[in-house]
Amino acid sequence: MSEFFEIAGGTPLRGRVKVGGAKNAGLPLLIATLLTGEECTITNVPNLTDTSLVLHLLEQFGAQLEYDGDTVKVETPKLIATEASYSLVKALRASFWVLAPLLARGGAARVALPGGDLIGARPVDLHLEGLSKMGADISLKHGVVHALAPKGLKPAQIDLTFPSVGATHQLVMAASLVPGRTVITGCAQEPEIVALADLLNLMGANVQGAGTPVIEISGESGLHGATYHLIGDRIEAGTYLLAGAISGGEVTADGIRPEFFGAFLDVLREMGLEVSSTENSVSVKSNGRLKAVNVKTMPFPGVATDLQAPLMAALTVAEGTSTIEETIYEGRFGHASELARMGAKIKIADRIATIEGVSRLTGAPVDGLDIRAAAALVLAALAAEGRSEIHELHHLRRGYEHVEKKLGALGARVWARVSDPDDFLFAGC
Repeated sequence: MSEFFEIAGGTPLRGRVKVGGAKNAGLPLLIATLLTGEECTITNVPNLTDTSLVLHLLEQFGAQLEYDGDTVKVETPKLIATEASYSLVKALRASFWVLAPLLARGGAARVALPGGDLIGARPVDLHLEGLSKMGADISLKHGVVHALAPKGLKPAQIDLTFPSVGATHQLVMAASLVPGRTVITGCAQEPEIVALADLLNLMGANVQGAGTPVIEISGESGLHGATYHLIGDRIEAGTYLLAGAISGGEVTADGIRPEFFGAFLDVLREMGLEVSSTENSVSVKSNGRLKAVNVKTMPFPGVATDLQAPLMAALTVAEGTSTIEETIYEGRFGHASELARMGAKIKIADRIATIEGVSRLTGAPVDGLDIRAAAALVLAALAAEGRSEIHELHHLRRGYEHVEKKLGALGARVWARVSDPDDFLFAGC
């Protein structure tokens, strides 16, 4: 049996929604616990499929886990393996980041090239080039990265040619366990990078400059345990704000700092929404039909590529013609054809999507082919006339916790069902 959502659209969403911990920060932070043999505690961890995959991966390396509610305790007294399971790395791209702690702490690693969503090539050249500059002997055989550093890694000057979030995570983790000063330029500046640096500093490293293009790491020969409260998920928050926008409602996302959004909040204002914020929340209020905008996804503080698909869904019903240029991943417009099944008018030319706003969408059965595409289709269904079915929900479960419950609390009519019509879970009203 397969799970799908049935959504009856046309209801303006109103109310407050509590944002969970940031998936894109939680995964690297959990992996960073491999850098020490002492216990680390991470709170506000979201209950997601991807979280479970990373925890299972950590267990393969000898981690002892306690998972209670949103709190995860990890202790890895000794690394008992140097190879990451191909099945896990294939299922979750973030699994590739274990390369750094395995090399820095254990001196050897074998990790398959990553998989994940089908949204572009997403090469790992920058990861490998940076680790090579730190003294790692790296080769690629049959789709597996073989890395050795039997005498340990060394400090280095590393210049990234693109602000890759994954490469920045990887290299900052490695350098934190290398005595001496490593300088990385061209770094990603996302809030999730700052979260990782904050944890590593609590563990005894000295990471300075996170959130800027230049990060300096004064590493240590050993790190200790720490406790860290995970930041809120800006992508989840942005999705719920767009749910309020597309439905013509008023939604507040709690548990998120407004500065984490970068340029995204300015885009919402350009769309005609009333945007307000506090230190730990952001609200949007609809003032009539949305307005068309021209958007380009960019590394932080630009508009996040992970918000591109939900934003496209909202723009399908905006007045006028919008454009979205996807500069990060070349294959990230797969949701456009599914939105078209609901009546959207979208044309794709290379990396630019042109969206001609329509007065209304209509319900239809559609497939969510990756995490954010599935979220986009949920948003479209909330605004559509009639009922929609969103299939391939396992993708949505990778990035959104209790989504039907949260939407239901805002007034959405959402039912999580399985293929057997007599066996379903009701959420909302």
